[in-house]
Amino acid sequence: MVKGRTGQRVRLYIRGTILGFKRSTSNQYESTSLVQVEGVNTKEDVAWYAGKHLAYVYKAKTKSNDTHYRCLWGKITRPHSNSGVVRAQFESNLPTESMGRKVRVFMYLSSI
Repeated sequence: MVKGRTGQRVRLYIRGTILGFKRSTSNQYESTSLVQVEGVNTKEDVAWYAGKHLAYVYKAKTKSNDTHYRCLWGKITRPHSNSGVVRAQFESNLPTESMGRKVRVFMYLSSI
């Protein structure tokens, strides 16, 4: 906590889980990732998140800019199904080891 502040900390993002890539029976589209946002269970709930930015934060072996942590930014484009899963496109495609890992969905950044 910062000295002099009182009260609860405020988190400006919601957690999400990377499920995988958009795919059909025989094809996989690596440019579109599927993300399950925590607490979003219907297609109607997804409407508020459309256009919001998300960040995949990961730790690298080598240092860059005095830190081991790196970030890939993406954007929620549309709902994927009726169960609250969203489609997201990242600035560069997510690595395969990101499947099942957490992503941050920011509530205040919007391109709309």
